[in-house]
Amino acid sequence: MMKLRRTIIFIATIMIAALALAGCRQAGTGQTQPGPNQGQQPQGQLVVFAAASLTDAFGEIGRAFEQAHPGVTVKFNFGGSQQLRTQIEQGMAADIFASADQKYMQELVAKGLVEQPVDFTANTLTIIVPKNNPAGIKTAADLATKGKLDLAAPDVPIGKYARQALEKLDSLYGSGYSQQVEKRVVSQETTVRQVVAKVALGEADAGIVYVTDINSSYREKLATIPFPQEANVQANYPIAVVKGSKQAALARELVNLITSADGQKILAKYGFLPVKRGS
Repeated sequence: MMKLRRTIIFIATIMIAALALAGCRQAGTGQTQPGPNQGQQPQGQLVVFAAASLTDAFGEIGRAFEQAHPGVTVKFNFGGSQQLRTQIEQGMAADIFASADQKYMQELVAKGLVEQPVDFTANTLTIIVPKNNPAGIKTAADLATKGKLDLAAPDVPIGKYARQALEKLDSLYGSGYSQQVEKRVVSQETTVRQVVAKVALGEADAGIVYVTDINSSYREKLATIPFPQEANVQANYPIAVVKGSKQAALARELVNLITSADGQKILAKYGFLPVKRGS
């Protein structure tokens, strides 16, 4: 019995010595064992509040970002910029805000709710009609005399830009032109995509939207009529990281992708225009 006990103690001593030696060898290499998060890509979810006109382009950019950052999910909240501004002011969780106009972004800057924004793309306007064009609208002049018009509300960026463009046409078609067009408005929407849908579904004979919106899922049901060049409006889009974001570093990476050559290539694919940084 004593002999067996001595044998067990001897074997245990050898094993302890072997483990200690292995530990010394590992320490001597200057390497450390990876912790639970070392060598892994950032994990989590980014929430992006973006103007509705960015739906298709940002969807593709978001997928590209997710592929480059395994474990990260990009979730979008698309809507009218005026709605998104209000939601951020009310404390809804967001990491990034991309607006279709400067006004709502600057209101958030003034309240200290976003970091310094940068302009990342631009857009212009076009007139859309149903493919069969039942009202026979052929030019911007016809909007004053033919069919039912659908516009976004004045507080929606596209609604504001549309009215600016119509007022510019007063000098071309007569001082009462824009007022006559306004009388033919049968509905005012909260997002540009609602205007697109109503025209495509025949609920209105014409609408004023961004050039990029013709690339939406309704493109087979729509035709476009260009605005006279002298009356068109260019909308510059700013983007910023929301202060208080729990993923601020990751959010800045996504903004960098959007403003990079790769991001700009995707935006151009959907009809967006480049802008000078900070313009």
